[in-house]
Amino acid sequence: MDANELANHVAQEMLAGEGTGPAWGIKIEEAREDYARISMVVRADMLNSHRIAHGGMIFALADTAFAYVCNGANHASVAAQASIVFLDKVVEGESLIAEATEVAREGRAGVTRVAVRAGDGRAIAEFTGYSRTLGGPVVEM
Repeated sequence: MDANELANHVAQEMLAGEGTGPAWGIKIEEAREDYARISMVVRADMLNSHRIAHGGMIFALADTAFAYVCNGANHASVAAQASIVFLDKVVEGESLIAEATEVAREGRAGVTRVAVRAGDGRAIAEFTGYSRTLGGPVVEM
């Protein structure tokens, strides 16, 4: 299994093993070494009182893409810190796409950037996640 196949296998296993991703309708569009693209459709139960997507849902989508990237080499990793800048609103029925790329790794520390866009290409948010590798595999091979 090469690095791209491993990253995809880990992401698929993580999605299958979590409750949140399936509950939110997250779909993995592509997962490979140092990269993941995932999507979900904004539903009524994901809206805030302004009738736009709750920031926590946008953050959660970005955080999920980040998790798939930083765990892609099958070394259990978690977020040490993350930040997000919200750029535009999203309404019910719109698709959100999160594209994550690892931009740096040194030892057990990594940095991943995630761009969240609407289905029409509008920039919705920019997320930066800092990961820490704990050790041990994510999935048994």
